[in-house]
Amino acid sequence: MIDIPKDVTAQKTNYSRLDHVSFPFSNKPLTVAQEPARHALQAMLNAKRPVLYIGGGITNSGAGDSLLSFAEALNLPVSPTLMGLGGFPSSHPLCLGMLGMHGTYAANMAVAESDLLVALGVRFDDRVTGKLATFAPQAQVIHVDIDPANIGKNVAPTLALTGDVRQALDQFYVMAQQQGPERLQASIQQREPWWEQIRGWQRSQPLRYAGSQNQIKPQTVIRELHRATKGEALISTDVGQHQMWVAQFYPFTRTRQLITSGGLGTMGFGLPAAIGAQLALPNQLVVAVVGDGGFQMTNQEIATAIQYGLPVKVLIMNNGYLGMVRQWQEMFYDRTYSEVDISVAPDFVKLAEAYGAAGFRAERPEELRDVIEAGLNHRGVAVMDIVVSKEENVFPIVPAGANARDMIVQ
Repeated sequence: MIDIPKDVTAQKTNYSRLDHVSFPFSNKPLTVAQEPARHALQAMLNAKRPVLYIGGGITNSGAGDSLLSFAEALNLPVSPTLMGLGGFPSSHPLCLGMLGMHGTYAANMAVAESDLLVALGVRFDDRVTGKLATFAPQAQVIHVDIDPANIGKNVAPTLALTGDVRQALDQFYVMAQQQGPERLQASIQQREPWWEQIRGWQRSQPLRYAGSQNQIKPQTVIRELHRATKGEALISTDVGQHQMWVAQFYPFTRTRQLITSGGLGTMGFGLPAAIGAQLALPNQLVVAVVGDGGFQMTNQEIATAIQYGLPVKVLIMNNGYLGMVRQWQEMFYDRTYSEVDISVAPDFVKLAEAYGAAGFRAERPEELRDVIEAGLNHRGVAVMDIVVSKEENVFPIVPAGANARDMIVQ
């Protein structure tokens, strides 16, 4: 941050272009060295239990297409972080789903059992690794990142490649094609037992939840949102349980389709982020999925959306709690609830209407579909207040500081 004093900014001066000033900056991607790249590819070809672990660097470098081509060429399993969602199509058969604290059973078990972990544009944060000493204990680690400060910061790699991840993936792909079809096919065939193991984990422990005839389940809300938007909406989120349910139950097909604050953990992020996205993409359906706690931190920004004619849709997961903190207090502190009950909250429908937006509410399962469709089809700003089951928990969960094998699946 550059802080310029008020008396300086208030002064008048003659303006002239600074064409003579040059800055030490280049738009050229940082190229991965050829020999380390060759060693990395050979390790991937020889690995029997590899996993591609992808993060936000895939999005930042625009590497989605390159990743898809390379993963398909070698038939490699792919597991994204929260910030990597959309970097690889969630519904693709090679995608294992998100890994980490609230990741899928198959993704976490695959990483735990892998013999090669190829980390692409990631930082090995604690929500992914859990207990570092037990993270991917059998795996060699190849880490590709444009920022050398990220490499080795948390996990020491077997092979470090500093450079642009898209350029690296394109390099890997060209080198792989040079191996010839017989070598590639032999590499793929040796991993058939690995894929059988992964498919077994997927069948035995899929993402699931108990249904209810009396309460709206939050997972059902996200699935219904996905159906109603045909999976094409741009989704922003606040922070908490709803964020994890979005990650689990709204399959993303493209980069930048999910806008979330990730490791910054910014409650109140969802609505302002949606407004920014709608400004950039005026013809795109933009939905902010928020909690009733986080929404109250920035709900006044409905006025901004109304003022500038930005037809954002807001879907509130209203459970009357700060849900993620409540879940931890339930699971790890014997239900000693403290400061998580939202006992006083506004009527969100009336609040929306007071700003000039449309307000809708669903309290029972049979009302859910109509309310979501009415909100999405409204031409202006719409707020959908969805009253969900109060004490629903996000599963799977890896307790903080534990390892993937300690997953609680239900």
